[in-house]
This record gives sequence, structure tokens and C-alpha cells, in this order.
Amino acid sequence: MKYVLMFIVTEQYNKELAAKNEEELQAAYEEVAQWFAAHAAAITHHAHLQPAHTATTLRQEGGESIVTDGPFIEGKEVVAGYAEVEVPDLDAALAIARDWPACPIVEVRPIM
Repeated sequence: MKYVLMFIVTEQYNKELAAKNEEELQAAYEEVAQWFAAHAAAITHHAHLQPAHTATTLRQEGGESIVTDGPFIEGKEVVAGYAEVEVPDLDAALAIARDWPACPIVEVRPIM
């Protein structure tokens, strides 16, 4: 079964990340690289997203397409990246998500 793990950053996490020195940042990035290596057999695709302010939102309203710069709403939690995994079941996807060493929220959702 395929799932997407959406890595969600919070305002607090961003503050903590910004407060890290170069050595601490490098260690954090290495932990993430190790996580990807450890789960490489299950990960079919992944990407890190640009910051939310770079988004363009298209909203369908009354038969018209309305395009705006930035996210639809400013959120305190923002999807920063994702990984698609192919595993036997939800428990296996959750086991992978539990190991995630970075941002504090991982939403796990099945892919149709």
C-alpha cells in the first residue's frame, strides 16, 4: 500500500531551527539524511518544498479561477516536504513516521 508522509513545521520548530548554529544545523541535516537512508527501500519519492510564501493558490469560485500569490491562508503549521512510501499497511507507515528526526508533525495519508 502507498502512503504519503507530509512533514509539517510549526512556528516553534522554525524558531528553534533558526536559533541553531552551523554545527547544530549540519547535525540536524545529517539525521534527516540518515533517516532517508534507513528507509530507502520503502521510499518511492520525496521532496522538500519551498517556503509557504512562494506558493501560488488557485481557487475555483463561481465558475471562475482566482489566482493569488502565497498560501490560501497563513497557517501556524505548514507542510515543508513529503515522502511517498510503499509498505504493507498503515502500521508500517506509522513506524517509519515515528523515526522522523526533524519537524514535529508527520501526517500520514493513503494514496489512491
